[in-house]
Formats: sequence, C-alpha cells, structure tokens
Amino acid sequence: MRKASSNWTDVVIETTWKPMKKLRVGIIDILGKSESQSAYGSFIQATYASIMPQVIGVWCEEMGHDVSIAYLAGPRVLAGELRDDLDIAFVSSYTFTAQVAYAVSAYLRSKGTVTVIGGPHPRSYPEDCVKYFDYAVGNCDKSVVRDILADCTQRSQEGTFVTAPVHPEHLCSIEERWKFLQPILDMAKIIKAVPVVGSLGCPYTCSFCRDALVPYQTLNFEALQADLRFIRQKKVPRSILSWHDPNFGIRFNDYMDAMEEAVPPGSLRSGAGMSFALLGEHNCKRLRHNGFKVVLPGIESWFDMGNKSKLRSTKGREKVERIAEQANMVLRYIPYVQGCLIFGLDADEGPEPFELTKQFAELAPGLFPNLSLLTCYGGNAPDNLAYQRDGRVLRVPFHFQNQLHSMNVGPKNYTWTEFYDHTIDLVEYLFSNRMLWRRFRAVHSMGTRIEQLSRGVSTGKKRLLRNLVDQRSWFKDPSTAKYLKGRTDEVPEVFSRRIESSLGWLWKWLPEGAINHDPNAALKSLGSEADLQIELKAGKTGL
Repeated sequence: MRKASSNWTDVVIETTWKPMKKLRVGIIDILGKSESQSAYGSFIQATYASIMPQVIGVWCEEMGHDVSIAYLAGPRVLAGELRDDLDIAFVSSYTFTAQVAYAVSAYLRSKGTVTVIGGPHPRSYPEDCVKYFDYAVGNCDKSVVRDILADCTQRSQEGTFVTAPVHPEHLCSIEERWKFLQPILDMAKIIKAVPVVGSLGCPYTCSFCRDALVPYQTLNFEALQADLRFIRQKKVPRSILSWHDPNFGIRFNDYMDAMEEAVPPGSLRSGAGMSFALLGEHNCKRLRHNGFKVVLPGIESWFDMGNKSKLRSTKGREKVERIAEQANMVLRYIPYVQGCLIFGLDADEGPEPFELTKQFAELAPGLFPNLSLLTCYGGNAPDNLAYQRDGRVLRVPFHFQNQLHSMNVGPKNYTWTEFYDHTIDLVEYLFSNRMLWRRFRAVHSMGTRIEQLSRGVSTGKKRLLRNLVDQRSWFKDPSTAKYLKGRTDEVPEVFSRRIESSLGWLWKWLPEGAINHDPNAALKSLGSEADLQIELKAGKTGL
C-alpha cells in the first residue's frame, strides 16, 4: 500500500497484494452542498462535473470491476444511481461539500462499504478526512487506485492517506469515460458542459493558489485531438467544451494548431480560464475562430498578483484603466468574459480596492465581475502555512468555506466589520439595477445577456449579498465569534441549522464532531519543520 508518512507529504511504499476479486465499485461526484433553490443554480450545477471521478471509473472497469456513478447535490441524486450494496465507493469532494461527503461516507460504511475520498478537499485537509473515510487520496494515478482496490479494507478507527508522487502523465479518453459522463449530460437541459483538459498545473506562482505548487505539464496533443473528433461526432445539442486546465493555453499556438487540425474551426464551442497575458487581439481572433464563447481571466488584485496580466509593476488606477481597455477589446471577440478579483489580500488597505473595482465596472461594464474572498484551504498553497503560523485562520465550518461567499483569513488591514461593510457596499453597487442594465446592454450575444442577468440577480444580488450580510453578523455575535476563534467547540446554531437544512436526510448520518475541524492542522503536522516549510513554499530561501 502506498501511503504518506505523518507529515502528509512524503510518500512511503508498502505493498501488500491480495488476489483481486470482482468488486461493486461506486463513483460519487458531489457537485454541490445542497440542491439549488434558484433557476440559475439548477441550470449551472450540472456543469460542475469533474474529470477524475470518470477516469477512476474507467480504470476500475479496466481492472475487471462493476462500476456505477452518481452525481449528488447535497442529499439529492442529480444523475446516475447512489447504490447501497457497494463493496467500495470513491467520493470526489470540494471543501465546501465536505460535510455532505462525510455524511455519505457514514451512510455507506454502515452498509459495509469501504469509502475513499478524493478531489480538492483531501489534498487540503488529509488530517480531517482520515477520520471519516477508510482512505483519503492526494495525487491520484492508476497504481494508487489499483492498490486501494487490492487492499479494500474498512478501517475501525483512523483511515489511511495515500498519494502518488506526481499527477499522471496520461488520462483516459472522453470516449472511454463517455458512459460515466452521459448521465449528467442527459440531466442538463440548457447547456451540456463536456469537461476536457489539456494540461495540469500552472506556470504562475500566485501564493494563494494550490496550483502554484503543481509543475506545469501538457497532456498528449494527439489524444486531445482524438477527444475533439469524438465530441464532434457525438453531436451533443447545446454542448460546450469546459476546459479544466488551471490556466488554459500556456502553449497557445500549439493548442490552436491542434484544435484546427482535429476539427473544422468553430464546429465546437469552448469555455476556458486563462490569463489576460494571453488575451492579446491576435489570440482573441484565433479563439473566436476556434469557437471560444467564454473566457475567465484572473485580475486578482489592483495592487498585487500582476503576472497573469503582464502588469507586474502597474498598480492602482493605472492597472484599472489598462485592464478595462483590454477587457473591452476581448469582448469584441468573445461574448462572455468573466474577470476574477480577490479581496482580503494583505496588499489591500482602506476603501481604495473596492472603489477601484467600481471604477473598473464603469469602464468595462460588459465584463462579469466574479468576486472571491481570501480563503485558506489547509496547507495546499504557499501562503496558508504563514497565515496559520500568524494565528489568522478562523475555524469556519467547511460547509461555508467557498471562496466566492466567505473568508476564513483575518484581514491584515481591516477589522472584520470594516471588511464586510466595504464588500457588501461593492456587491450592492455591482449588482444594482443600473449596473445590471449596463452589463446587459454592453454584451452583444442575447444568450449571454440572459445568462448574465439571471446570474447577476440570483447569485449576485440575492445569494451573495445575503451570505455577506450573514457573515458580517457572525462577528457581531459573541458566541459565534468565540467559536470561529477556536475558544469553544460548541457549534453555534447559525451553522448547525444551515448545514442541517442543506443535508436533508443525510443530516442524521453526519458523524459526531464532523462540523468541527482544526484550521491549523497542516502547520501542526510539520512540527519543528514548519518555519522551513513556510520559507520554502514562499520561495524565500533562495534554494
């Protein structure tokens, strides 16, 4: 068995082979922490399907096992089938769906099923995951899956953390994983997002991002071309390729050449996250030529993180004007452009970051603003250990750890009330009726207009604003603030009530203590190595 030592990073190989018997394997991809209550949320939830659960399903079938798949939104099965007669279940979870995953694991383990958790959450919080699963997986390759299936043992106490040294060099084709993708595509009624990937890792070194520590690698271009030809042949109505690359198009011309050789330009629609540094006018023309309808570039900050826009030394108002000018150019070629901004970074101070964002929205009204709040996910990014060392990480339950709607790192230059007052004021401005109308008029595609208006009203004006107001109230209530700061283990009713509402029938299966977690567990696991690890991850040692 391949497993990590106590610091959760070094890999030790201990292989115990058993005769491989045919197993009933379940793949469970958790797309949301609850069933969406809005029309827009219901429409978009099916687009969150991940690639690796489908890949693991293919690998398990290649090893001779019977495999089924289920896509969950909280307690509801959106597509596929959640069986309770499984020998082993692989559960894919984000951190904000962790409480759903823990409850699903407890339910299945009561039926005798061995449970495995993978995805972003166990890479961030392995120490917590092994309390509720028999196996928690970091990096995953075929040999890790084979070893787990060969062992397939339900633990009576703490589970085992397993990881591969690096990401796999090859993934199976879309054709091979089509049977596992088909159920969620059939469920999606408006847009059918087909997840594809051409590269892993990211060459940029943003210190808040988990991909900053993953070496960049492209996958095989011939395999990619075969995927594109297969998708075109399937002729799935209302489909769009959803590129899961952390940063699409680093080798831009190679990607475009491969696409143009594989399928007629424009015969497939695509959407991808990529940096403003790659979105020059020539590249935008080529993206349009190849059917790209959506791009999601990162702005991150007006005072920091300039690498992705080639504006490393440009800050403040000058950066606002230059990015706005570029965004308006991109919108002439790509109908849907979403700009990602992060608030709460240490470079932010006073009202200026928020006021500059308002100015940017006025200069580039057609760009949809996607606001994130600084969030520490365990030890998975360079800055996170430093935040933990400095005592700045709060114990926000995983259920609320979604960087789009909450923050668990104490701001350096604001009180909590000041920070939320500024953020709420900004959201009210960006999603006011006037700005919704300006955004509607600024884009030229009617489909984009309708989607952005629906999104702006449901997730921006209503949901995001409500969440921010709720979070501001956390810090005004002494008992809730006491819990967030780790001074009591008694879960405030404001948290337990919301989690119970989301989990529905799964609530009774949530293990005791599963709402609590140690926000500094990653730092503690390093012991005396902590300071060195912080320096190494931040790139400050010169080694």
